[in-house]
Amino acid sequence: MTPVDGDPSPEQHYRAGAYALLASLLGGAPDQERLGWVSGFAVVDQSGDEMALAMSMLGLAAKSCSPETIDDEYHALFIGLGRGELVPYGSWYLTGFLMERPLGRLRNDLAALGFQRDPAVHEPEDHVAALCEVMQLLISDGVAHEQQSQFFNTHMADWFKRFFVDLSEARSAVFYRAVGRFGIAFMDLEQRYLAMQV
Repeated sequence: MTPVDGDPSPEQHYRAGAYALLASLLGGAPDQERLGWVSGFAVVDQSGDEMALAMSMLGLAAKSCSPETIDDEYHALFIGLGRGELVPYGSWYLTGFLMERPLGRLRNDLAALGFQRDPAVHEPEDHVAALCEVMQLLISDGVAHEQQSQFFNTHMADWFKRFFVDLSEARSAVFYRAVGRFGIAFMDLEQRYLAMQV
């Protein structure tokens, strides 16, 4: 896909940025540079809405956690010995099993949108980070609101918020508890936005 000409609106820039942030934090443990950037959210005014509070809490968590402890946390949550505390795949959330029918439907829709699987990536395409990345690209590339809404509702709406709630309550989570809260707040906003007729 090629980027759309011109700069996206601030609203679209914000949406794409939120998805990109979630993709980077859920695709692997953040390094010090990424943590330093996220810690800038700590200054967001907490007296605003839930999204502002969640951003501020995420920034404070990034300030107080080291990359080493977050790396350990990431492994406990998503990798573990055989399996992490959470299984961040759509098929798992929707059917209780990996590599099920929802993944096949997703692959068909990704192909129709012009996405090709990177041979270097071994994770199935229904990983939460991969889906955040797809949404970020759809927004950045100026794909029509209706198509964004259709992709979100087909492949994400039925399980994304449940995943973020589970993440915010996970026993192994400290930093990622704040990531979960940020995800919940953003999903609430995103569902309302995508339900609008634009």
